[in-house]
Amino acid sequence: MEALILSCSTGGGHNTAAQAVFEALTERGHHAVRMDPYTLVSEELANKVGQTYIKLVQKSPKLFGAVYDLGNAYRKLPGRSPVYHINGKMAPYMQKYLAKHLTDVIVCTHLYPAEILTHMRLNGMETPPFVFIATDYTCVPFTEESDCDLYVTPSPLLSSDFTGRGIPAEKLRPLGIPVRLDFSDDTITKDRAREALNLPKDRRTLLLSGGSMGAGAIINAVRALLPYLKQNANCDLNILCGSNEALFDSVETEFAENGQITPMHSTNKMALYLKASNVFISKPGGLSSTESAAAGVPLVHISPIPGCESRNAEFFAKEGIAVKVENTETELLSAVERLSEPGNAEEMRKRQRAVINQNAAIDICELLETVAQ
Repeated sequence: MEALILSCSTGGGHNTAAQAVFEALTERGHHAVRMDPYTLVSEELANKVGQTYIKLVQKSPKLFGAVYDLGNAYRKLPGRSPVYHINGKMAPYMQKYLAKHLTDVIVCTHLYPAEILTHMRLNGMETPPFVFIATDYTCVPFTEESDCDLYVTPSPLLSSDFTGRGIPAEKLRPLGIPVRLDFSDDTITKDRAREALNLPKDRRTLLLSGGSMGAGAIINAVRALLPYLKQNANCDLNILCGSNEALFDSVETEFAENGQITPMHSTNKMALYLKASNVFISKPGGLSSTESAAAGVPLVHISPIPGCESRNAEFFAKEGIAVKVENTETELLSAVERLSEPGNAEEMRKRQRAVINQNAAIDICELLETVAQ
């Protein structure tokens, strides 16, 4: 099978999901190509699209939330959105690519390529069957104006969210959000993960992350956790700052004298860091939250980017697979203390196994094999 996987770099989650599907397809003997469709015009344009989003989220998350709310309001109006028409301009470039490359099925882990392909289909251009994979626990604005053959959703518990927006129930496949297989690999124990990362095996470890962008009130979270670290001298706090160099510098400067705190840049060993940790504290990105649940790590949600991440936090809290912290300064400490209790941690792990499909990537591959026939 020849598969084309399309994503965009507006946050790391879409690309991470694309990579998970790519690896699973390759493992099953298929040939797959990963691509940001905007690179068909130029790498510069693709980077501009991604960086515009990232800078908005890093510098003004409230403004991003307002834009998200505007999108939710706009979807009530008749006709297609400006987002659809802008992405439609990419149709000729995609048509030219598909004419030169044999493709049996296309996977979209981002709305933009789904809209490009929809524009092609509605304007008489031939496309292979294409499948959309939702990477957040909600039906994000304008998903309903795409015309995909199938929609992979995070959970059957969210089906009404998608059908309520007009997506036909027969097109839904609630298989989950795909994560790389090493997150659910039970042979990677806490001790083995710590050994691989050169971390001490006899200490507790908290992992704090602002996602690939280093977004959220990370500094405030560290300050809120200082009493916990002081009371638990055998505990370390590792902080993933992602691509946010300013955040890394701030953490390094303010907490330089605290030997329990270690700031880090981006990592390609996220599965190991999760499995090495006792508690994961993160903004509620769809992918990072799913990875934590697949790895069986107790999760605390802080600082959601207004919009889809707020919905992610609500879903995880409702299902008992994360603790949602509304106020980092006043609630984070007690949330971490709560999940430090073995009974509470194990109860959350049981709920994670019940709600989250650890094998979503494999199940999606099996679906794609059927669609491509």
